[in-house]
Amino acid sequence: MFLIITRSFPPSVGGMQNLMWGLVKSLSKINLIKVFADYETNHEEFDNSVSFTINRVGGPKLIRKFRKTYLINEYIKKNNNIECVISDHWKSLENIKTLKKKICLIHSKEINHDPGTRLNKRVLDVLNNTDVIISNSNFTKKLAVEKGVNENLIIVINPGIDPITEIDKKYLEKAEELLKNKTPRLITVARLDKRKNHAKVIMALRNLKEKFPKIIYTCIGNGEEHENIRKLTRQLFLDDQILFLKDIPQGLKNSLISKSDVLVMPSIIHKKSVEGFGIVFIEAAQYGVASIGGKDGGASDAIIHEKTGLICDGNNLDDVYSAIENILENKKYKILGENAKIHSSNFNWSNIIEKYKRIL
Repeated sequence: MFLIITRSFPPSVGGMQNLMWGLVKSLSKINLIKVFADYETNHEEFDNSVSFTINRVGGPKLIRKFRKTYLINEYIKKNNNIECVISDHWKSLENIKTLKKKICLIHSKEINHDPGTRLNKRVLDVLNNTDVIISNSNFTKKLAVEKGVNENLIIVINPGIDPITEIDKKYLEKAEELLKNKTPRLITVARLDKRKNHAKVIMALRNLKEKFPKIIYTCIGNGEEHENIRKLTRQLFLDDQILFLKDIPQGLKNSLISKSDVLVMPSIIHKKSVEGFGIVFIEAAQYGVASIGGKDGGASDAIIHEKTGLICDGNNLDDVYSAIENILENKKYKILGENAKIHSSNFNWSNIIEKYKRIL
């Protein structure tokens, strides 16, 4: 049996939730699985639909952490058939008492604490006492080593994706209606925060509009930067060029990606927040959509520069503008998109899980 400890799991949505769902679903095909997950509203229908058991732990955050740890330690004591404990966060392994094999996933932001600080010492105490650390990208591995994590314990395994399914025709029609025959089409699917760097794309759009008068930029997501980004859009008179959407159905999101030409997310490092990988680049690639990512973070594991997309300096407005202009000129995004689609198959869970099998 594999014991999975996770803070992010469906039915809640997000990149981490998708990662853990894909991993658990794939592992359940090769062994028995037991999941300890945080409580989610309306989780019953989801939990009843899976082939493994899920123990949900609720309550206020601090109490939930200690209660979850207690329940896991008690479960380990009573079950001798556990072969391995896999966690999605170092905090989830803190105070877990077991001599069984321990594997911890790392993603970037959660380990990005200055060496010598209390949090850094806690991170190292947990990670350097696990058997295997799985890093989501080469960037995250490098960051971990800089913070003091034992390099010999780290293996890089990129997040996986499920093969795409056919999109409902009604969503494809809705996407075309929203885009109003505008072209070229840029899109970002991400939380609206400073790290994702929507502002630089919008500022670049101000000049790109002169060269591509029918250009449209779709922003799907919500977050603390929403008002600032909307204000910038008004100041630059770009209301007709930018489409803001949030809380839309998955089918419509996929339709808008598939109908776009370039996914743009030139992420930067903001305080401790950093893009560890960027699974959305691979999701777009599945639809034959090329991407532009930032050099700061793990985008280079998802995008092959000048082959499946472009990597630029997200801190430099001129570089963001040049990257977008470059990929749009002569519709370069078409050949890059074709390459991206081929490349995306490497990230199918059927391939990624083989790397986990070798460790397990």
